[in-house]
Amino acid sequence: MRFRNLFIMVFAVLVLAGCKTNPFTGEKNLNFVSNQQLFPMAFAQYDQFLTENKVVTGTPEAQTVKNVGQKVVTAAERYLNANGYQGYLEEFQWEFNLVDDEAVNAWAMPGGKIVFYTGILPVAQDETGIAAIMAHEVAHALADHGAQRMSAGQLQQLGAVAGSVAVSGRSQQTQQIFAQAYGLGSQLGVMLPFSRSHETEADRIGLTLMAIAGYDPAEAAELWKRMAAQAQGESPPEFLSTHPASSTRITNINKWAPEAKEEARKYGVTTFK
Repeated sequence: MRFRNLFIMVFAVLVLAGCKTNPFTGEKNLNFVSNQQLFPMAFAQYDQFLTENKVVTGTPEAQTVKNVGQKVVTAAERYLNANGYQGYLEEFQWEFNLVDDEAVNAWAMPGGKIVFYTGILPVAQDETGIAAIMAHEVAHALADHGAQRMSAGQLQQLGAVAGSVAVSGRSQQTQQIFAQAYGLGSQLGVMLPFSRSHETEADRIGLTLMAIAGYDPAEAAELWKRMAAQAQGESPPEFLSTHPASSTRITNINKWAPEAKEEARKYGVTTFK
């Protein structure tokens, strides 16, 4: 009982102390990891990745990835400055690289390090498609999703330790049942929904960023239709996935795209390509 009370107190202190305001939603998000802790590690891992993979340079596609990335970051800076977050990007070191790989994927690391694989370009089709993907990845970096996942992982481990101590006096069978139930329950009930919420948030923020950058956010829905066709029905059920189903994303994007355009008009953007 004493341990449980102590655990609850420690958990509460961590949650209250480890919150950071999301500049795009205004919500306070779980985050125990500072930029000073996380960014140097991310930069080092990114540099190592680049040395171990074939980076495409000097091609129109590689230049488009870089140009679109910079446009989206400029849009983000305009939004942040206008909403009282001047200096938010000071510690970011943006980098946009195209890597020769057939995987239909792109990803972002904390601090603004982004990779596009050549395999995703046919699905993107054009600059606007690249902008939809890029804005989504930039949104991940800006919303501190990497740090939030690390923080959630730390709490998940803390919960496992607390539970193990609580059942330590029980039978071996009981301890095994707890370990299996906790692992499955925390993954399906907490970590996967947490990850899906990040993807949904990055979709919505990304629409705003691509619209301020001058790209039509409605085209993001067309991108996800192509993504769904590319997957050929092989995606896992949504509740088992780190990402929302393509149909869910398309519905959300169609709902949010007009809002993104309206937001972009505040910055003088009236036409979208």
